[in-house]
Amino acid sequence: MLMIVSDSKQSDLGEFIRQQRERANLSLRRLADAAGISNPYLSQIERGIRKPSAEILKRLSRALEISANSMYSKAGLIDDDFESPSVFDAIDADASLTSEQKKVLLDLYRTMSRANGLAAENDQSKE
Repeated sequence: MLMIVSDSKQSDLGEFIRQQRERANLSLRRLADAAGISNPYLSQIERGIRKPSAEILKRLSRALEISANSMYSKAGLIDDDFESPSVFDAIDADASLTSEQKKVLLDLYRTMSRANGLAAENDQSKE
């Protein structure tokens, strides 16, 4: 029997991806399709069973409309101690907001960015 043991960093990353997917109101299937990966693989990533490559993390960040740097940081691939948080990260980190309030703020930010002719990722650090 094959037993896969996940470490804490992988579990944290998987939980982060699941939370971002839910905030974006995407099903597992829709996010997997948008990122160009299989449903089972995404499920394994979210459960901390599989460790995704930097390329897969980049695809997931694009599909979720979040900074690739935040994804790389969660995966332990970069040290972001010296970077200021993106709008997405700052809203996510605000403990005074409910999940619904965070979702509304993120949706509003995306809408305003698009209305100004900017992609939301343009306001985040370059990948």
